[in-house]
Amino acid sequence: MKYRFTYFILIIVTIIIGLLSRHYTAIPLFIGDVLWALMVYFIMRFLFIKADITRIVIYSISFCYAIEFSQLYKAPWIDSLRHTLFGRLVLGDTFLWGDLLSYTGGIAIGILINLLINKKPGS
Repeated sequence: MKYRFTYFILIIVTIIIGLLSRHYTAIPLFIGDVLWALMVYFIMRFLFIKADITRIVIYSISFCYAIEFSQLYKAPWIDSLRHTLFGRLVLGDTFLWGDLLSYTGGIAIGILINLLINKKPGS
C-alpha cells in the first residue's frame, strides 16, 4: 500500500510539472513528451504494483509507442477528438520519430526513480 501511494503522488507531481512546462517557452517541447512517458510509467507501476520492472517497461513503452503510431491514423472522428484539450494531452496530434526517443527517455527516468524508491537502506 505504501508504494502504491508513492506512485500516486509521483503521478500527480508529474502531471503538474508537465502542465506547467507548457506555460514556459524556455522549456523545450520535448520535455512534455518525456514527462508524459514518465507519467505513463508511474501509472503502470501504480496499476501493476507487484509486476517486475521488465513487465512495467514493456507495458509503458508499448502504450506510449502505440499512442504515437496511432497519430498516423487520420479519420474525422479521431481528428476532432485530437482537437480537444483531452485529445491533445492524451493522444497528441502529429507523429514525430523524435517523440519515440523522448518516451524512451521518460521511461528510463522512471526506471531510475523506481530503483531509488526501492533501494534498501545500507545498500
